[in-house]
Amino acid sequence: MATGDDVAPAARLEARFALAIKNIEPFNFLYERCKGNKMPSKEFLIDGLRETTVEQELFSECFDTLIIHSTFLGLLRTIAGSERFITIEHVLEEAGKLPPSEPAALTGTAGDGHRPIPDSGSAYDSVCFYITPIGADDSEQRKHADFFMEYVITPAVKEFNLKVVRADQIGKPGMIGKQVLEHILKSKLVVADLSFHNPNVFYELSLRHAARLPTVQIIRAAENIPFDIEQYRTIKIDTADLYGFLPKLQTYVSEIANQVRRALGDADAVDNPISIFYSSVKLSWDGQ
Repeated sequence: MATGDDVAPAARLEARFALAIKNIEPFNFLYERCKGNKMPSKEFLIDGLRETTVEQELFSECFDTLIIHSTFLGLLRTIAGSERFITIEHVLEEAGKLPPSEPAALTGTAGDGHRPIPDSGSAYDSVCFYITPIGADDSEQRKHADFFMEYVITPAVKEFNLKVVRADQIGKPGMIGKQVLEHILKSKLVVADLSFHNPNVFYELSLRHAARLPTVQIIRAAENIPFDIEQYRTIKIDTADLYGFLPKLQTYVSEIANQVRRALGDADAVDNPISIFYSSVKLSWDGQ
């Protein structure tokens, strides 16, 4: 079943997972410890093997073999700029085994990973939805989005116990689907990145403005803020010079955190064009 050409891809993958990881006690132990999270250090995982029956002289080999098996199965991937273990359920979903309505979530805590949020009202209370240009793999937009998500946005919202989610983690990039709309209109916080002047970003930001919910705007300092929103608070982050950016990174994080604090304390304290000129207008989501 693991190699037969007449076997469905998902079934073949599931059989390979059982042979390579699930049925091998130390590999399954490490997989269960790592799945959904950023890949820990080799030393951390090796230390965990002390809880298994594996002999100490085999610890390093066991770790290296797990990495090889996980890469082969597609369980180890680069997501948001870091190597992460994704769940076998997520891979099986991609292979067509699980229905699209039952996505397998990537789990993790702020700073250790990012995850799609289950489709339930209460789940959005812990979500910071990051509206940003995403772009194709290896594009400048994707690298920007990955870096800002990992090293700027996530640290800034950590103290508020929010998990950062991006559109490509819940649906197809560039499409305004039901799940994306729900995240725009139901998430506790939205951080909108105006860099690259992406039309999708401004469309999604306008919906959030209409909902009059907590929103923080950021942009690369080298870019102009469009006229319609230039008078409203937007945090400028200077990325032009690496040597100048790194020393200021914590300052930028603190600026965003401070703005988040204001927005969560009173959404109307952070004005937008709709709340200023049409105070009675408010878009709401009825869940249908």
